[in-house]
Amino acid sequence: PDFSDVDASFQAFIDGTSDFEGISYVLVDAEGVIHQKTFGDHTEDTVVLLASTSKVPAVMTLMALQEDTEVTFSIGEPVSTYLPYDGPYADRTVEQMISNTSGIPGLRLLAEYGSPAGPSIEDFNHLCQYSGQPIFEFESCGQTLVQNELPTSRPAGSAYDYGGSQWQIAGVTASVAANATWNQLVDRYLGTPCGLEVFTFGNPWESPTSFTGSVESLAGTTNPNIEGGAITNMADYAKLLQVHLNGGFCEDTQVLSEASIASMQVDRGGVVATNATPYGMGWWIQTSNPGVLTDPGAFGAVSFIDVNRGIGGYMAIDEYGDQADSGAPPAFFIDQAIPAIQSAWDAAGN
Repeated sequence: PDFSDVDASFQAFIDGTSDFEGISYVLVDAEGVIHQKTFGDHTEDTVVLLASTSKVPAVMTLMALQEDTEVTFSIGEPVSTYLPYDGPYADRTVEQMISNTSGIPGLRLLAEYGSPAGPSIEDFNHLCQYSGQPIFEFESCGQTLVQNELPTSRPAGSAYDYGGSQWQIAGVTASVAANATWNQLVDRYLGTPCGLEVFTFGNPWESPTSFTGSVESLAGTTNPNIEGGAITNMADYAKLLQVHLNGGFCEDTQVLSEASIASMQVDRGGVVATNATPYGMGWWIQTSNPGVLTDPGAFGAVSFIDVNRGIGGYMAIDEYGDQADSGAPPAFFIDQAIPAIQSAWDAAGN
């Protein structure tokens, strides 16, 4: 396919904004990279904070753990099955948590923190998930989240509420079940078999602008934020996307079954009674563009797959200050770039 028009749209986006000095994107099919391009100060090696574009790789890790016959873990069991403590959220399942349907309030906490009234004591107890400070330990934070009920909690499976504590509890549950740190699981199931160069999780939310683009500058690796703490370069994320297009393989190793890949794409958020939103596990379901699934992040990164065409892609942004319009890049990518990519693909007779 000729993606020159797509490249031109990326250049026009950069030329038309003062918020972003660089942007890059990569496209893949089942066999490998089919196109990539960098603009502005980006290079092929640029490493960025993913924010919520971490969610699909997080779910991949959880699904791979579930498939590991040497570990007892199921996303369909209550987390109390694996955690050595009880609490108001111990009856929820990892599946509910990573589809945002657990009834645990979502990202309201992050949005309201710093308001004049300040967080309630229940809210405050849940802020550990956003801290990269050494005083916060991953598993103890998870216990705090499970045992402190938030206001406006709902019954499991009754509502869609994006992000937040439910994702952190899911990651902690997996770590406890496997007796491993979260990043050990990521490396075991994704990093090593896929030959990933830099992909890992930290917790940059207190000061994202302190991230310099080097792995060493990533804060909070001992208390990683599951829903939004990963970093990547283009090559690493391209390999992760290929898994969803080629039957679950990284090179000669099958890291996920086709059943797990398909399960991630099944709508769970759109069938609840309150705030129904088409969402699988990690993937937003684009009903206006059938077959397209996306994973956008708060800093502007986005990944997507088009299951009908068998292609996918990832866009990187590395501006983390409050002054940047972080919603502009995902809107551009989803509304303009993906349709242009699809048109180029179709025009080539694929």
